[in-house]
Amino acid sequence: MSAQKHVIAVTLIGASLALTAPALAADTLKLAIGQRGLWDSSIAEAGQQTGIFQKHGLDVQVLYASSGGETLQVVISGSADIGVSAGTLGVIGAYAKGAPLRIIAGEATGTAEYYFVRAESPIKKFQDATPSTTLAYSTNGSGTHITALRFMKEYGFTAKLVATGTVPATFTQVMSGQVDIGFSTPPFGLAEEEQGKIRILALADDLTSIRTQTVRVTVANAGDLAKRPDVYKRFIAAYQETIDWMYAQPEALEMYAKYASISPAMAKTVRDKFYPKSMLQLDRVDGIDELMQDAIAFKYIPKVLTQQQLDELLQLPGKH
Repeated sequence: MSAQKHVIAVTLIGASLALTAPALAADTLKLAIGQRGLWDSSIAEAGQQTGIFQKHGLDVQVLYASSGGETLQVVISGSADIGVSAGTLGVIGAYAKGAPLRIIAGEATGTAEYYFVRAESPIKKFQDATPSTTLAYSTNGSGTHITALRFMKEYGFTAKLVATGTVPATFTQVMSGQVDIGFSTPPFGLAEEEQGKIRILALADDLTSIRTQTVRVTVANAGDLAKRPDVYKRFIAAYQETIDWMYAQPEALEMYAKYASISPAMAKTVRDKFYPKSMLQLDRVDGIDELMQDAIAFKYIPKVLTQQQLDELLQLPGKH
């Protein structure tokens, strides 16, 4: 065989092998997210649809829980690898009790939640509540639970806390008169507020303790994180790239509008008014000392975590 024919034969064999060899399998990560339909709960979906996760060698599978508290349980049990938007105090409390959790990113410094009543309710402000007034939160250990406790503490009132589950379930219970004060997160309830069916009592960000602290975080199962640290580093890089895309590209609003079943105009309002990009900082947890004091006050932990415990719990981007 001539040298030229030999080169051609080797080239053809190589091409054939390239065509028939299977592509390298992407690493799978199962994500538990506390509520479908929110701007920040759509990040994982956007990362999949745009191919950003695939570019980082990841196959991200999303499942939706009913709240941040349920999200934690799913991650603790190992049914999911990562939990998105879990209440920080709930995470601290679970970790202190020995749960295999690590915080791998901040999720929300401040929050888009608001509290509302039916339009005809005699309650005009939180301070109108009495001990018999029912005040909704999703589940124990969730961000909404913590926010309700903070409102009572900082505004100096007492109400009867009631676990109501998801945002849609909570809305139904308020409108049917089962619960006096409900919580919601945009876009849920904005149309009803425009129609005069509900009144917004307060924004969660009215509280300094919410506005200046990282009240929700992204967590990982400690066992899997220890086994596959590089996979999680790639996940955080891809997640940040997706966030950047969502605030830079107009297609992101169309994608979110379809995901949340709202108009593109409403999608823009949700993003620009309630979810400034500065809220979604992955590389830090702000107000950790104040968060631990609140965790003690609300009986999530008996005493502050040691520096050694914090070093183990906080596995933020760029730490190692």
